[in-house]
Amino acid sequence: MDTILFLAHTEADGSLCRAALESLGAARALAAALPDSRLIAGLVGADVRTAADGIAGCGAARFLGVSGAPFAQSRYCTDVEAAAAIGRASGATLVIAPATSRWNRALAGAAHRLGGRIDAHATAISAADGSPAVTRWYYRQRLEAVVCRRIRPWFILLDPGCAQPWAGLPGTATIEPVDASPAAASRTTVIGVRSPSADLQTIRPDAKLLFVAGAGWTKTQPDGNAHGREAEELILDFLRSTQASLGSTKSLVDLTGEGQPVLGFMTHMNQVGQTGSTPRHAKGLATCCHGEEPHTVGWRFVTERRAVNLNPNCGWAQGKADVLYVADAFAVMREVNALLHARLEAPKPAS
Repeated sequence: MDTILFLAHTEADGSLCRAALESLGAARALAAALPDSRLIAGLVGADVRTAADGIAGCGAARFLGVSGAPFAQSRYCTDVEAAAAIGRASGATLVIAPATSRWNRALAGAAHRLGGRIDAHATAISAADGSPAVTRWYYRQRLEAVVCRRIRPWFILLDPGCAQPWAGLPGTATIEPVDASPAAASRTTVIGVRSPSADLQTIRPDAKLLFVAGAGWTKTQPDGNAHGREAEELILDFLRSTQASLGSTKSLVDLTGEGQPVLGFMTHMNQVGQTGSTPRHAKGLATCCHGEEPHTVGWRFVTERRAVNLNPNCGWAQGKADVLYVADAFAVMREVNALLHARLEAPKPAS
């Protein structure tokens, strides 16, 4: 009999993020597929009451919690202690957790302390012939493999956007407190958090729309001049209005080292493709990109793909985009931004 532990950490407001609810949905589905298995929920945070009550109807047999001020912040020494303590208390053979930056840093250490194994970047969890199996991608999302393990406990980090989030009625959960000594926390003290303002933050994993800019934004335009400053203003204006996430082609971010005009807010962190990231947004809009294979391989998990390009024979037109707009990206984005401003500034109807 397998004991499946859903392991999550709370957000700043005490709730669970969407990625955590997706992992809960996957854990529930696995528990239903494995005979004689049971589901346990484990939560970590400053106060886990709100999160536990929010998923009280998920069908978990037990709710285990590690709470207190030392566990409010993302910190390896406290997170690994909390995860290992919940793992021991639950007797879990399978641990399913969201692949957040916080868990990606700590859960490998927890698996080691419990004598188990861990697999990250899982895209699906299934049960074949009564045994759990994990699906994941290799070689920059070009090879798909199914992994099975006999060693327990087995920690599985599920990538966001790969499962349907659990959506059920809240209730009142009975939380069993678990003691996790935060003694090592004195070695690392969190004195505050520094983050860029909303206008400077361009990578938004939870955004519905991915906006990708290509090198064409910095090239010579029909008037014989490059318009890098206008390109920056158009793109940032669009990002502010839509709260979309910003992506880039490799050719654009590489221009920095070639002495060419660049977009000042673009870094290699924005790169999408074979040597970049593989985002999972609901919609994607590519501008001034040629749609070549190394770039579009990173788009395979974007549900709806559209592109703006002056070349009707570019790679996007070869079946890689759902819709291709043969047009000048500068003209298109000027009009789009004007429409967005008109919509945002329009008076709201009285309720």
